Amino acid sequence: MTLSTRPFGHSGRDVSGIGFGAWAIGGSWGDVSEADAKATIHAALDSGVTFLDTADVYGDGRSERLIRDVLAERGGPRPFVATKAGRRLSPHVAEGYTAANLEAFIDRSRANLGMDCLDLVQLHCPPTDIFYRAEVFDALDDLKSRGKIAAYGVSVEKVEEALKAIEFPGVVSVQIIYNIFRQRPERLFFPEAKRRGIAVIARVPLASGLLSGKMSAASTFAADDHRNFNRHGESFDMGETFSGVPFDVALEAVEAIRPLVPQGATMAQFALRWILMQQAVTTVIPGARRPDQALSNAGADALAPLTDETMVALRDLYEEKIAPHVHHRW
Repeated sequence: MTLSTRPFGHSGRDVSGIGFGAWAIGGSWGDVSEADAKATIHAALDSGVTFLDTADVYGDGRSERLIRDVLAERGGPRPFVATKAGRRLSPHVAEGYTAANLEAFIDRSRANLGMDCLDLVQLHCPPTDIFYRAEVFDALDDLKSRGKIAAYGVSVEKVEEALKAIEFPGVVSVQIIYNIFRQRPERLFFPEAKRRGIAVIARVPLASGLLSGKMSAASTFAADDHRNFNRHGESFDMGETFSGVPFDVALEAVEAIRPLVPQGATMAQFALRWILMQQAVTTVIPGARRPDQALSNAGADALAPLTDETMVALRDLYEEKIAPHVHHRW
């Protein structure tokens, strides 16, 4: 199968608009067996996905190693593989982002992924102060010049961090939360990213599964699932869990969205297609824990563009029900 592609900024490479986020198969989403995880990656690649996103802390490197093993099994042309660095620091503070630490993290990811040169390394939601420290980006330039990384970008929590990051000329991509419940990036950041030729990776596209339409007030989550232990930001930024929207508010909004989903599409596919309506978005990275989920996500690529009426309805829903909880925060 093939999926539609978009240019990955000014990297010279194209990637599928539907990518694959490998957090769920690494950790913090409940248990996923190695066999299921590998089968899910295979399914994503079989569906035409050519962009995989992981991080060195997903399962303490498990996610990276699973990708390495699957790519070795498949052979042939390799998809674009993006990973992240920085969150291995403890404490996670700006002072830890030294050239030596970054190189050590990147060397570990190179070993985990079985790659001499990493396609893309992203600073993993670093402290805001990092975006004012040119020496951090100088260190990444050095690693690029020495052939350990082909390109680098950033993953951010806040729109303001994204805007500051792209002032550094070496930054080729920004990963940011963008979904029906988190629409702020399109106001300020997307036009500037498009103007500068910056690739945009949309993460948490289904608001931690809320926008699949399959959750209810009775839904429960495993003890090691961040949807259980991080609802109020106990372990990391609460915006990563349910996009920072109170669970009851989000469930009410989901019911308002349900009538807008076209016949023959799932709500998850509809939510992904909404993201791809934004031309500034390069790729969206839904996670999956089973092969059928990966295949269903890829099916969003074939959906017809959403109507103007639907887009207005979703904007109004956001403004009325969701924005008061999230818009000012991220």
